[in-house]
Amino acid sequence: MDYVHVAAALICDDQGRVLIARRPADKHQGGLWEFPGGKVEEDEGVLAALGRELFEEIGIEVERARPLIRVRHQYPDKAVLLDVWRVDGFGGVPHGREGQPVEWCGVEELSEREFPAANQPIIAAAQLPDCYLITPFPDDPGEFLAKLDQALGQGVRLVQLRAKGMAAEEYKALARRVVEQCHAQGARLLLNGEPKWVAEVGADGVQLSSGRLHSLSRRPLGKGLLVGASCHTRAELQQALKLEADFALLSPIKWTRSHPDTEPLGWDEMHRLVDDMPIPVYALGGVSLDDLDQAFAAGGQGIAAIRSLWPGA
Repeated sequence: MDYVHVAAALICDDQGRVLIARRPADKHQGGLWEFPGGKVEEDEGVLAALGRELFEEIGIEVERARPLIRVRHQYPDKAVLLDVWRVDGFGGVPHGREGQPVEWCGVEELSEREFPAANQPIIAAAQLPDCYLITPFPDDPGEFLAKLDQALGQGVRLVQLRAKGMAAEEYKALARRVVEQCHAQGARLLLNGEPKWVAEVGADGVQLSSGRLHSLSRRPLGKGLLVGASCHTRAELQQALKLEADFALLSPIKWTRSHPDTEPLGWDEMHRLVDDMPIPVYALGGVSLDDLDQAFAAGGQGIAAIRSLWPGA
C-alpha cells in the first residue's frame, strides 16, 4: 500500500485552544475541518515539510514542536499517513493565506466539528494530557486523598483509581470521593474495575486490565466516556483497537521494582509497536517525568506512572 505522507500540526495557544482550518470544497474530503499541514515532498524531512506548509498555508513560522501521533488511514480512493506534530511555539499571526477559513477551537469542542475520519485519533490525542497518574493502594484513605489533592494541584489531569483487592463497595465509596476531588480540579477519573461502576460513581471512564481486555468483544462504554486499555504486546494493542479504546498503556518500558524479573520492552520496541497504532499510547513501567521527551520521540502520548507522579513516593 502506497501512503500519501502528510505532515500535520496540532497548533496550540496559551488559552488551551487549537487552530483548525476548513478544507476547500473541491479537494479530497472538501468542506470538512482539518489540522493544518500538507504533503511531504520527496527527500524532504517531516519537520521541514511542516514548517514549509504552515508558512505557505497560514503564515506562521514554527519555533517549538514535538511529535504527537502518526496515523495511517485508508479511504476508498486513497491511503494517507498523517505525521502529526504538536506546535506550542510559533511566530506570526495565523491566517488563511489561500483563502481558507481558520479559527481557534477549544480542545473539548473538537468533537463537535466535522473532520475527516483520519483525523479522529488526532482529536483523541489533543484531548488527553501527557501524564497519567495511577494511584497506589489507599492504605490510609485520609492520607491518600490529601496526596491526591497535592498531585492535582501540581497539574495532574488524568487519574486511574487502582486498588486491587479492595472490596467492591469500599472501592466505589472511595471512588465517589475521588471523583469529587478530581472534578473540582478539572481532572478526569478512570476506574480500574467493572465498567458498570463508572455510571454508579460518576467517573469519566474505565481502565481495562489486559485480562478484561481479552474478555470483551465490544467497547464497554459509550463514546462520551473514556476507555483505556492496558497492553503488553502487539496483539493486545490490536485488541484495544478492535474495542475502539480511546488510548492504551504499553508496559513495561523500563525495569521496575514491582516486576523485577520481567524483561522491559525498551524505547525502540515501543516505537516499533506504536508506529502503526492509530490511538494515543502512554509509556508505563519505570518511567518518570524525565522520560517525557523520550516517550514523545517513541511515538507515545506521554507517560503513565504511580511513584513518579505521586507526592512523596
